[in-house]
Amino acid sequence: MAVLSSFDFWLWPLGLAIFGLLIFGRFKMRAMLLTLAFAVGISDGIVADSLKKIVGRPRPGDVFTWVRIVDLRHTTPRLLALWKPLRIKEWHPLPKKTEGRSFPSAHVMNNFCAAVVLTYFYRRWAALWFSIAALVAYSRVYVGSHWPSDVGISALLGAGVALLLLPLCEWLWRLIGGRLTPGIFARHPTLAEAPAAA
Repeated sequence: MAVLSSFDFWLWPLGLAIFGLLIFGRFKMRAMLLTLAFAVGISDGIVADSLKKIVGRPRPGDVFTWVRIVDLRHTTPRLLALWKPLRIKEWHPLPKKTEGRSFPSAHVMNNFCAAVVLTYFYRRWAALWFSIAALVAYSRVYVGSHWPSDVGISALLGAGVALLLLPLCEWLWRLIGGRLTPGIFARHPTLAEAPAAA
């Protein structure tokens, strides 16, 4: 659960995978990566961040006198923490000191946003994408970072952001794709479908 909940742990593997897919992937893969970056960027940088400031909901450890926090050891790179014992500690909040960062869960929003985008491009793997997103959501409660209601609503918000942005991405591609890259656009009139027959 601590591994699933740690973005830093996945930073290098994801970065290398994205780099490889950008270099060796075809149009559909590259279109998916760009759409994914756009959607998750909006989900994380605008929607989740703004809602955290507006709602200001305290985390479980800011409310209860004792919460178990499960985390990976601090290592560089974080991937090395896999071979070290977990950090399990008690969270004792300071009086009247709360961060108000519990809702929404950006981890959950981003993963469900990504699951919807990935399903749009690769539908046959939908069960895998949403299973990963659901495990990440559960891990955020397990490690003591969020309330169950945080992750449930955050999942809906993340999926909703993706469902709103996917038609926008398709519209933008149809609007400017033919002007910027007419040859590519002729073969790929939509982002997610198979190339048009010659």
